[in-house]
Amino acid sequence: MATSAAPRLLPPGLSAGRALPSPALRRWLSRGGAPRPPGAGEAASAAGLLRDAAAAEDEAPRSGPGGKARRAPEEASVLLFPGQGSQFVGMGRGLLRYPNVRELYRVAEGVLGYDLLGLCCEGPGAQLERTVHSQPAVFVSSLAAVEKLHQEQPRVVESCVAAAGFSIGEYAALVFAGAIDYAEALYAVKVRAEAMQEASEAVPSGMLSVIGRHNSNYVTACLEAREYCKSLGIENPVCEVSNYLFPGSRVIAGHLQALEFLQQNSKKYSFVRVKMLPVSGAFHTQLMEPAVGPLSEALNSINIQKPLIPVYSNVENRRYTEPKQIQRLLVKQLVSPVKWEQTMHAIYERKKGVGFPYTYEVGPGKQLGTILKGCNLKAWKFYKHIDVSEDEKA
Repeated sequence: MATSAAPRLLPPGLSAGRALPSPALRRWLSRGGAPRPPGAGEAASAAGLLRDAAAAEDEAPRSGPGGKARRAPEEASVLLFPGQGSQFVGMGRGLLRYPNVRELYRVAEGVLGYDLLGLCCEGPGAQLERTVHSQPAVFVSSLAAVEKLHQEQPRVVESCVAAAGFSIGEYAALVFAGAIDYAEALYAVKVRAEAMQEASEAVPSGMLSVIGRHNSNYVTACLEAREYCKSLGIENPVCEVSNYLFPGSRVIAGHLQALEFLQQNSKKYSFVRVKMLPVSGAFHTQLMEPAVGPLSEALNSINIQKPLIPVYSNVENRRYTEPKQIQRLLVKQLVSPVKWEQTMHAIYERKKGVGFPYTYEVGPGKQLGTILKGCNLKAWKFYKHIDVSEDEKA
């Protein structure tokens, strides 16, 4: 468990390990139980069902008397939480009629110090696109989407057997799984976003989406791009794979000059298509090193518990097992590539003939569904997206 060495880090009204009174600050899958929709009865008691699901996942199937089988795939669900870049003006507007959603944004305004709901719904887009705003916006809007899913299809939430989030989405997955309280996680997200924004502004850098072929040589491409930067007088240039998306798709991040070199020489490395991403820095590379200290200090000041269901790490593409590991890998994630392709294989790999769970992308955009299709077409056939942009009903 991460304990507070410096309580002053937390904003007023937040202290590590202290239960907060607002219903919106509960864990969806909390050890105390999640709120039940009217008329749902005991069937909607998420806590007990999740304990059963976690036990079934951890215990291999046994045959014979007394054997306990895993939950059937068609009765299980996996939740995926999107990352930065999925944000858009208008997101969240269609979620406001669901219980607790307005409270989620109200608490966010208190922690962040600005009107996040207004920014999400009305923009301006240029402000929403900034790292310092987009990361909290995606985090909160994704958890608001969970509220919609829980109200409309409570059994999906209660039968969830695994969760994963892309970059900032990992924080939402951990809140959903009961590892971190909402407000405390949001504070860490705030510190992370501010520190990454500052690191991005220190060095002209960015991220390049690459669609390649089976013979594309990413290692050589990045090496030669770094050598080119050195010829320009850039010391310690950075150019490396920062996201593994699906076979043939990578994101390369680093100094802008390195990325421009790769664009101009894309054919040499058998890149089919290259495109600059609308982000302000080289995330998940060594250029984010200045953000490590502030985030580490913030995570030290909040309470982290073992997730109630498996949550998969971006860094190691395997389940988190204990709080100190969560704290360590969330910090390491800043300067390490997101191994999303490997994570999808870890979640969905199974023996021939074994079915797939239903997968729900909760949050803005459908990028994770597109990536899942590239990683595992059979799993993608059971994919659904929880829309956050529909017009609010009267």
